Amino acid sequence: MAKQVTPIRKDRKRNPQVTRAAILHAALEEFSEVGHSGARVDRIAARAGVSKPMIYDYFGDKDAVYAAALREAYVQIRQGEMTLELDTLEPEEAVRALVHFTMNHFWNNPWFIRMLNTENLMGGETVRTLDDATEIQSVLLRRVEEILRRGNTSGQFRSSIDPVELYIFIASVCWFPISNMHTLSAVFRAPISEDWLTVHADKAADMIVGYLRRPETDAD
Repeated sequence: MAKQVTPIRKDRKRNPQVTRAAILHAALEEFSEVGHSGARVDRIAARAGVSKPMIYDYFGDKDAVYAAALREAYVQIRQGEMTLELDTLEPEEAVRALVHFTMNHFWNNPWFIRMLNTENLMGGETVRTLDDATEIQSVLLRRVEEILRRGNTSGQFRSSIDPVELYIFIASVCWFPISNMHTLSAVFRAPISEDWLTVHADKAADMIVGYLRRPETDAD
């Protein structure tokens, strides 16, 4: 589910954590809707229910707010993945859970796809400046690597599967139908909806698990 952040009421005593969260949520919406060039700090302030100078106090100029919002986009999806308790699931079920979570996150948080599309249109300039970007992603990669290790040890999965490659596969099959839902609906009459995406996630999980499974000849 999308993280809901209530705008700050002007008659309430400021809570730094609540204020920061409200600003970041407003920035995610603003940048994802109109892009970096079209975004305005005064609109972010209005969305968050804070003053424009307060945003500068917390983050700095528009570029700094954008960088913080982009980082927050990654933080939120990684935090969501941590709730899955993948280490308690069998390897195949863990992969399926990650596919379904990824599909649901993209669907329920449309700003995520648009934020990353914006960053890619800008050549990935900002994400390269985030000091802890690699550290944020490494949490997921370690968990995926552990799933692959357990699957290989149990004889379910092939060896030499790269965790980055696997996650790119998962993100790709979840990303495309949502990021292109309007053109796919218009051109191919694809009935893309939440129910359709649930079925698509099941099929995508089957496909990815099938790729991971050790061929019978190898198992023998």
